[in-house]
Amino acid sequence: MAAYHDSDGAEQVPAQDAPPPPAELVALAQAYGVDTRYPGPGGQLVGARTLVAVLTALGVAAGTPEEVRGALERHRAEQQARLLPPCVVVRQGRRTALDVPADARLRVELEDGGSWELPRGHSHWLPADLPLGRHRLRAESNGRAAEAALVVAPERFPRLPGRSWGFLAQLYSVLSDRSWGMGDLGDLAELARWAGAGLGAGFVQINPLHQGLPGTPSDPSPYRPSSRRFADPVHLRIEAVPEYAYLDAEQRARTEELAQRAARLRDEVLAHDGLIDRDAVRTLKREALELLHEVPRGPGRQAAYEAFRRREGEWLRRHALWSALAEVHGSDWHHWPKGLRHPDGSHVEQAGKELQERVEFHLWLAWQVDQQLADAQRAAREAGMPVGLIHDLAVGVHPDGADAWALQDVLAGGISVGAPPDAFNAHGQDWGLPPWRPDALAEAGYAPYAELLRAAARHAGALRIDHVMGLFRLWWVPAGHPPTEGAYVRYDAEAMLGVLALEAHRAGTAVIGEDLGTVEPGVREELAARGVLGTSVLWFERDWQGDGAILPPDRWRPGCLATLTTHDLPSTAARLSGEHVELRHRLGLLARPLGEEQEEAAAELADWRAELAARGLLTADEPLSAPVLYRFLRSTPAELVGVWLPDLVGDPRPQNLPGTWDQYPNWRLPVADGAGTPVTLDRLADNPTARLLAHLLAPPAPRGPGSPPTDHH
Repeated sequence: MAAYHDSDGAEQVPAQDAPPPPAELVALAQAYGVDTRYPGPGGQLVGARTLVAVLTALGVAAGTPEEVRGALERHRAEQQARLLPPCVVVRQGRRTALDVPADARLRVELEDGGSWELPRGHSHWLPADLPLGRHRLRAESNGRAAEAALVVAPERFPRLPGRSWGFLAQLYSVLSDRSWGMGDLGDLAELARWAGAGLGAGFVQINPLHQGLPGTPSDPSPYRPSSRRFADPVHLRIEAVPEYAYLDAEQRARTEELAQRAARLRDEVLAHDGLIDRDAVRTLKREALELLHEVPRGPGRQAAYEAFRRREGEWLRRHALWSALAEVHGSDWHHWPKGLRHPDGSHVEQAGKELQERVEFHLWLAWQVDQQLADAQRAAREAGMPVGLIHDLAVGVHPDGADAWALQDVLAGGISVGAPPDAFNAHGQDWGLPPWRPDALAEAGYAPYAELLRAAARHAGALRIDHVMGLFRLWWVPAGHPPTEGAYVRYDAEAMLGVLALEAHRAGTAVIGEDLGTVEPGVREELAARGVLGTSVLWFERDWQGDGAILPPDRWRPGCLATLTTHDLPSTAARLSGEHVELRHRLGLLARPLGEEQEEAAAELADWRAELAARGLLTADEPLSAPVLYRFLRSTPAELVGVWLPDLVGDPRPQNLPGTWDQYPNWRLPVADGAGTPVTLDRLADNPTARLLAHLLAPPAPRGPGSPPTDHH
């Protein structure tokens, strides 16, 4: 295989395709923020075929040497000709230099209608005291004029009100005696009331509630949605829709019949080994919601509905239109009639008129979900939770769904997000999610990204950002390429973080970054400096730079959400019993012999027994248990401690088992006890482990003058 040597003299071997990319192609890729190598043994090179495909997705023709040279020349000329960048993102409190001609006249038009005129000078600085917000920057120089979006962001993200603990839950899995076959927003409000008022919890973190892709069978993963911008009506509590009280006799009879069918469906789920059937739930709720939509609204309700539509604007209109079109043409818009494949297509306006009633129904659905989300957060805060709900923002959307159709001008076509090969997965990963185009996002002033964040933070005390490293770079896998043949594409992290900080500030919402796995050096430090919390899982917190020993509590980072597990990892009960190894063995997922895996798992538990005993958290005759491990988490300085809700009843099953599809019922399991019998929210509330953990994790009481020291645990 062809090779060359870099400036350090180390041999660099293309990991994907040979020969190595020509120097001009490398320069062009780097000019557009495409990394031409990625971490690996010796530093892995990205092959020429991949670079050409990634550049093509960025709108740059690079298939021949002539195209590469021409593209490089155009890029350099465009950069020199620009009076302003497409978008300027600055931090309030810092003077920011602008690279503009000395004679340029600058003017800032503020979002509130005011303006700032900046004096001419040999160097131009944006003042440190610009108000927070989304403004416009205008420049004039030597007969030229330009304008750009100007985002002034706070230096730091909102702070949490203090240390607290709370539950981590997959909402669909938390059924009550009132839900229609899967957990809903009524159950979420009830969970928050019980956890807050009954146990003193500070938050409930839930899975993404994004709109799923329609179809049967539907994709159950909440991390591959049709839309991240709008939540799924399948989560609605039917009886909580205000119009439910005003159904006429015929409508009420039909709705009650649907409720009875839902009760039978719920009973089937609650049977031993029952699975959640979203499609069946969706069918029942859709018919009930269509009946509720027929009920006339009073003038106050109608005014609130119209205000919601104005607030949500064009994205809502496109979302509702896509939903109506999908009912006619199927959910994959790539195969719709040609004039409908783009929101500005030639036949879209006419189709919208023909489907006006269905479009209106989907507008109304979005409003209902927004109202119940607000009700759930209100219930959490009224129950005394200082944080309330922590919502989860997935890293991307399904390529066939509503957002991919509505936002195709700012998403990279023919590209999927994933992860490069590493020590844990030699084949890399392809998540099937189209990424933002960094150039198009900047040209749009980051407005689509900002609107998404605004919606995600609106009813949240904190927002979890899935794969937060994606604000810095993402692994792009071109269509038709294996995940090993991808490349990292850079984003303007200052801009991505600045826009996120502004929207979080305006919503009063703290931000938690899911930063597990391979993280580029400097990313965690930058996030921590801005006030973004990280995610720390007990089993992974070791001294990886030293001897690999368990990390002592005082060396944990304070700015984190500390947990024992996540939705993608074995449950605590499974780790303590070794069942997680046996499950992966049964499904053929082990990379080593069963005996070796079991020995390693047993050694890990032995390490933890010794560590906990040395710290006085475990006696010689006491079994290693979830409460003991949570006590260890409480001894760390972590600002948040998250309790995996199924740990209350010893559920050994993971909610999602990466590497499986139909071999395991991912995202379809109700919370169950150690024997696999589903447990409702009503029964969870009577569980003694909940009260025990609430006592163990309660923040220390305030100490008055002369008070004796309190037990930190």
